[in-house]
Amino acid sequence: MKKPNITHYSFLFALALLFSTAAFGQDEKPLSPPATATGEVNGANITINYSSPGVKGRTIWGDLVPFDKVWRAGANAATTFETDKDIKVEGKNLPAGRYSFFIIPGPEESVFIFNSVPDQPGSSKYDESKDVIRVTVPSQETSTMEERLVYEVVDDGFEIRWEYGKGKAHIE
Repeated sequence: MKKPNITHYSFLFALALLFSTAAFGQDEKPLSPPATATGEVNGANITINYSSPGVKGRTIWGDLVPFDKVWRAGANAATTFETDKDIKVEGKNLPAGRYSFFIIPGPEESVFIFNSVPDQPGSSKYDESKDVIRVTVPSQETSTMEERLVYEVVDDGFEIRWEYGKGKAHIE
């Protein structure tokens, strides 16, 4: 039988290192984990898919997310909004389908944008000419800190909450 040499041990060590790195890498959680909000509003099934960044001690509205500029409404790729039935958002018609969702945040009011190109890498590829509807909603402050960006489908529409900010669109 052949005696193992240093090359043999080096190979085994490298292999063990590779497997242990892969195993430990599996435990890392993404900085902005994927999230989904679902619910039914007036008979329409609503699904919102987004990545949920954390506040991490930062000032969000007007700083990390500037006012009066298009924001992808989440982290990573643009947020998507899907409805299986035609609906009205703030009184404007939105046909059944899947859309990218953007926001132009403001201190008093924000603009919610439903864009016809659902799969977008983020705000850098946003094309205003592809907007289906834009609606204006009041920008609200809450007394409860929301560490992670969260969307929620509620009885009469949907909400976005993050830090101490909140926006809500009504759906008919």
